[in-house]
Amino acid sequence: MVLTAIVICEVAFWAAILAGLSARYLLRRPRLGAMLLMLAPIIDVVLLALVTIDLLGGGTASWQHGLAAIYIGVSVAYGTRMVAWADVRFAHRFAGGAAPEKPTGMRYTAKCWKDVVTTLIAVAVAAGILAAIIAVVNDPQRTEALSNCYGILGVILAIDVVWAVSYTIWPKKPEPQPASLRS
Repeated sequence: MVLTAIVICEVAFWAAILAGLSARYLLRRPRLGAMLLMLAPIIDVVLLALVTIDLLGGGTASWQHGLAAIYIGVSVAYGTRMVAWADVRFAHRFAGGAAPEKPTGMRYTAKCWKDVVTTLIAVAVAAGILAAIIAVVNDPQRTEALSNCYGILGVILAIDVVWAVSYTIWPKKPEPQPASLRS
């Protein structure tokens, strides 16, 4: 049930984003677009409630419950950036907005280190959710799978740090422009 809820919430998250951006740019209704975009965080609350209800109802935690906590942590930390990412691309495609920027060199390296901070926030939120659920359920046998998720959070953060370090050592080079655009 939890895995299905995660998939449904992910689809609903992007449907809310698409509906909000469509209302903003295609229908030219920015207030309606903003209201639809506000559904995205509500979807995370619904997922958290479903996970909690499942466990309080006597369910035993599985990797899926841990995945839900990670999903919510990433959504909380990266949600605004994901919406901004989609907004820039939607505006460019449908409303004559500027093309999305592709940073290179030290700008990309700085972005990678900002991502590390954002990932640290995502990991902290997910760890907090895991700890809260473990405390509320108060049954170590039923929540053992959640305790095992802390290692996964460490791996996620470590991968992001390695990514940032690699681009610190070897900065991203600009893409070569076709000869027709160089003049």
